[in-house]
Amino acid sequence: MALQILNAPGSNPREIARQIHEAIAAAIPSAEIDVEATSGSHFAIRVTSAAFEGKTRVAQHQLVYGAITPLMTGEQPPVHAIDRMITAPPS
Repeated sequence: MALQILNAPGSNPREIARQIHEAIAAAIPSAEIDVEATSGSHFAIRVTSAAFEGKTRVAQHQLVYGAITPLMTGEQPPVHAIDRMITAPPS
């Protein structure tokens, strides 16, 4: 089944990366966001936002995962895994 997900028709990593970016931007306005397709339906995400100030790393990641949950659920979700997530408040 995993191979089906990774090779699902219409799964363009650049398009999915754009969808991830848009979902995070909608949930965390004014965030600096970088999304990279690492392989198939795996991605790396870096988000910098003032919304993270005073929050633990776990809470920061929860905000991001909350934004992209719709892309990671269902029968054949376009996002199989986030291989790396880096979050931080602006320095």
